[in-house]
Amino acid sequence: MIVPSEKHLKGSLHLVNHTLPSTPSRGRAAEQTCLALLQACISLRHLLQTTAFILKSGLQSNPLVLTKFAAASSSLDALEVATSLLFSPHASTHLYDAFLFNTVIRSHAQSDRLGERRLAISYFSAMLRCRLLPNKFTFPFLLKACASLPEPSSVGAQVHACVVKYGYNSDPYVQNTLIHMYSGAPSSLDCARELFDRMPKTSPVTWSAMIGGYIRSGFSDKAVALFREMQGRGIQPDEITVILVLSACADLGALELVRWLGSYVERENIPKALPLCNALLDALAKCGDVDGAVALFEQMHAKSIVSWTSVIDGLALHGRGKEAVRVFEMMKGAGVVPDGVAFISVLTACCHSGMVDEGRHYFDSMKSDLGIEPQIEHYGCMVDLFSRVGMVERALEFVRTMPMEPSPVIWRMLIGACRVHGRLELGERIAKNLLDEDPVHDSTYVVLSNLYALGRQWQKKWETRRAMSERGIRKVPGCSLVELNGEIYEFIAGDESQLQYRGVYEMLEEIGRKIKLAGYVPRKTEVLLDIDEEDKEDALHWHSEKLAVAFVLLKTPPGTHFKKIFIIVADEINVGDGRSADDPRSLAK
Repeated sequence: MIVPSEKHLKGSLHLVNHTLPSTPSRGRAAEQTCLALLQACISLRHLLQTTAFILKSGLQSNPLVLTKFAAASSSLDALEVATSLLFSPHASTHLYDAFLFNTVIRSHAQSDRLGERRLAISYFSAMLRCRLLPNKFTFPFLLKACASLPEPSSVGAQVHACVVKYGYNSDPYVQNTLIHMYSGAPSSLDCARELFDRMPKTSPVTWSAMIGGYIRSGFSDKAVALFREMQGRGIQPDEITVILVLSACADLGALELVRWLGSYVERENIPKALPLCNALLDALAKCGDVDGAVALFEQMHAKSIVSWTSVIDGLALHGRGKEAVRVFEMMKGAGVVPDGVAFISVLTACCHSGMVDEGRHYFDSMKSDLGIEPQIEHYGCMVDLFSRVGMVERALEFVRTMPMEPSPVIWRMLIGACRVHGRLELGERIAKNLLDEDPVHDSTYVVLSNLYALGRQWQKKWETRRAMSERGIRKVPGCSLVELNGEIYEFIAGDESQLQYRGVYEMLEEIGRKIKLAGYVPRKTEVLLDIDEEDKEDALHWHSEKLAVAFVLLKTPPGTHFKKIFIIVADEINVGDGRSADDPRSLAK
C-alpha cells in the first residue's frame, strides 16, 4: 500500500516551490493549473507534488479538483493518497457529493486487494452518514465489491435493500450486477435465478452473468441448459457468453456444442481474440478432439502461455505424452518461459505415459533452471508417476521428503498404488493413519474397503463400511456423462429410475451375449465384493460407463460409424485396469 508520509509531502512541497511560481495564481487560473497537473500525473512522485500544490493553492475546498484528484490517485493505485486528503479530520464535509463518493467507491471496488474492496463498502456507509443520496452509478461498483467477499450474499443483501429503498431495482445495470453478486456463491444461486427470471428485458450481459454463476458454483450442466434457453429465445451470445459456455462444455465433454460454438464464431465474424481462441482450444482438448485442438493452435497467430499449456494438457490427458513433451520443448524454443501450471501439464504427460526419467528431469529443472519452487501439485504429479509404474517405495520415500505436509489426495494416490501393485499391508497402514487425521472423507474408507476386498478380508471390509455408516458418511456415487445430439446424459451404476435407461439394460445383455460368443471371459477378480460368481458378473455388467456406451449404441441408427465415443467419468473407481471387454471403451468395437 502507498501511504504518503509527512516527509513525502514536505519534499513535494519543496519541489512545488522550486518548479511553480512563488505566488500561485488563485481562483480559476489555479484550478486550471491543478487540473492540468492531475491529468499529467504518471507517477506517485508527480501525484505527491500535485497534492502539495493543492494545499499551497488552497484548492482542497474545490469539489472539481477533489474529484479529479481521487480519479488520478485511483489510476496510479494510490488510493491512500486520495483518502488522506479527501477524508482528513480537517476536511469540510459540505464539499462532499455523490460524484466524489462514487469515484472513491469505484476505485476501491476495482482494486486487486481484498482489503481495498472492503473499504468500498465502508465509504458507502460514510456516504449515507453524510446524508448523500446514492444514484444508479453507485451500486454497480458497490455490488462488485460485495461479490468479491468470501460470503457475498450477507453484505450484498443489505446493499440490495438499499437498491430497493432508493428505487434502482429496475435499472438493468444494477440488476446485472445483483445477479453477478448473488451467483458468486452456491448458497445464493437461487436468489440470482429468481432475479434473472423476473427481469422483463435481458441482454447477453445478463445471460452471461447467470451462466457464469452456474459455472463458478460447479453446475456446468445448468449453464449449458440456460444457454440452450438463450438460443431458444433468439438472443445472440457475445464473446463473453461463448467463452463461458466453452468452459462449461470442457467440464461436461460436450464436444458437439463446442464445435457448434466454433462454427458460430466463424459465421458471425466474432473477432478471434486470444481469450476466445484459448477457451476454444481448451474445450476441444478436454472434450477429446485433441487433433482439432492442435490444428487450431497451429492456426493461431498469437499464442500465450495459456495456449501452449492447453495443448500440452490435452495431449497429456489423452495418453500422448511424448507429443506433449515435444510441444513443451517447442514452447521453450519459442521463448515462452514455462510457469508452474505448464510444469503441472508436462509432469501429467510423463505420468500418463510412464516417462519416469523425463518426469524427474522436469521436476528438478523447475527450481534449478527457472527458480520455480515446486508446489504440492507438482509433488503430487511425481507421486502419481512413481505409483503408476509400480515404484511404490520410491513414491513413499518421495512423500516423506516433501517440504510441506502431504495432502489427503496424495496419501490416497499411494493407497491406490498399493492396491494395484499388491502392497496391501503398506496400503492398510497408510489408510489407517489417514483416517486418524481425516475421519470424514468417504474416499479413504472406500479405498481401504477395496484393499481388504482385494485381500479377501471380508470381515475387515464390512467393519470399514460399518464405521463409515455409523459416522454418517456416504460414498458419492460415480457417474458417467455422454453427449448425444447436443444433449448431455448422466448415468449412475445400477440406477433404473430415469427414462433414458429404458432399453439400455437389454442392449447391454445383447452385447454381453455377443462378446461371450467371441471368447470374452469376465475378469471377476476385479469385483471387490463378497458375492457369488454370477452376481460378480452382474456387477461388472452394470458399470456406469458401460451404460453410457450402450445408450449411445441404442439411440443411434444401425451402421453408425463412431470415430470416438468420449465419456466423462466422475468420482468412480473403474472396474478393471486393462483393455479387456470389462473396460467399457471396448464395448463399441
